[in-house]
Amino acid sequence: MPSLILPEPSLVVLLGASGSGKSSFAAKHFAPTEVVSSDRMRALICDDENDQGVSADAFEMVHRLADMRLAHARMTVIDATSLEPRARQPLRKIARRQHLPIVIVALDVSLETLLARHAARGDRPFTEVVVREHHAQFRRSLEGLRSEGFREVHVLAEQDIERVEVRREKLAPERREERGPFDLVGDVHGCASELHTLLDRLGYAPGADGVHRHPEGRRVVFVGDLVDRGPDVAGCLRLAMDMVDAGSAICVQGNHEAKLLRWLEGKKIKPTHGAGTSMASLEAEPEAFRERARAFIEALRPHYVLDGGELVVAHAGLKESMHGRVGGKVRAFCLYGDTTGETDEDGLPIRLDWAQDYEGRAAVVYGHTPVAETRWVNNTICLDTGCVFGGKLTALRWPERELVSVDAERVHYRPPRPLGS
Repeated sequence: MPSLILPEPSLVVLLGASGSGKSSFAAKHFAPTEVVSSDRMRALICDDENDQGVSADAFEMVHRLADMRLAHARMTVIDATSLEPRARQPLRKIARRQHLPIVIVALDVSLETLLARHAARGDRPFTEVVVREHHAQFRRSLEGLRSEGFREVHVLAEQDIERVEVRREKLAPERREERGPFDLVGDVHGCASELHTLLDRLGYAPGADGVHRHPEGRRVVFVGDLVDRGPDVAGCLRLAMDMVDAGSAICVQGNHEAKLLRWLEGKKIKPTHGAGTSMASLEAEPEAFRERARAFIEALRPHYVLDGGELVVAHAGLKESMHGRVGGKVRAFCLYGDTTGETDEDGLPIRLDWAQDYEGRAAVVYGHTPVAETRWVNNTICLDTGCVFGGKLTALRWPERELVSVDAERVHYRPPRPLGS
């Protein structure tokens, strides 16, 4: 039996000619509330789902309802022909605005079957000519979807439409089922010795296999930037990878990991902002270790929603409208924060203080911008206390909201600017 895996939530666009079975497919695999039908919108407007004279109003309703459902992170299925690019592009814009995936499910039904179904129904106010044109448009659509920017396209052959099993898969950031207690650790930046000291203070100890675990089942959550600048990048990666593999830690990707990943993939990077220390540290390791590090960093996600939605962890923070969502803008915010796109006189990005306007229910824990002392701002807290710059390595015990810190053993790297407060 063929299977179709759909991200949830997402915007699912059913693509097919009239008579291809879109409404039947939607009714079989989705709840009635999840399906937004253009025919249904026409009927709501003028009591006639076939009245093409109200199509403009009907599709305005389709788009507004889809936008509202996605804003509330609800699975949304568009039941319309969607055969022309001008019909698909507004849907793509809605999905991008809501930072959720858009998926095309194309029902590939032969012209012979379409004509037979049209003749049998007898309730459509158009001729076979329209059916033939729909079929031709469908074939042209399949050729152009990728160039229009649709990355996830599933084409179901006629014989598979009735047999396919539709399954849903939650988006990568969604890990609400993972409950605390957690110990969230700020930017380590290669300070392996201080990390060992902090874990010891938090109650973690290495077992017979060398992996650090907590006797009460607590887990570490690294907020990213394990690498660069500090004296033992390989040691930090080894400790974190072992803990993540053993289930005693979770880790999000930081901007320094993202840069290092490019180097591990064989691309050229500038050895600036401490990247050279990571390159030197990893070049001293066996190739197998570098490959393990590459796979580890590649698998890291920019943010996670944890503890029933009460806790969000992202390297540079995340505003509420992006929690649990995906896409380039979400990833950029997670890695770099809210920036203006400009740089200061030192060549560093000019950042906006997104936390000052945060009003979300979930606590957001992050790092990225080093501060001299941590403080809660509107249910957000930055844990980067500049250990590599001679400050401290800080952890937040969750849900206790207790801070635990250890002093840096020395200044490992000259700070590009004074630590904030």
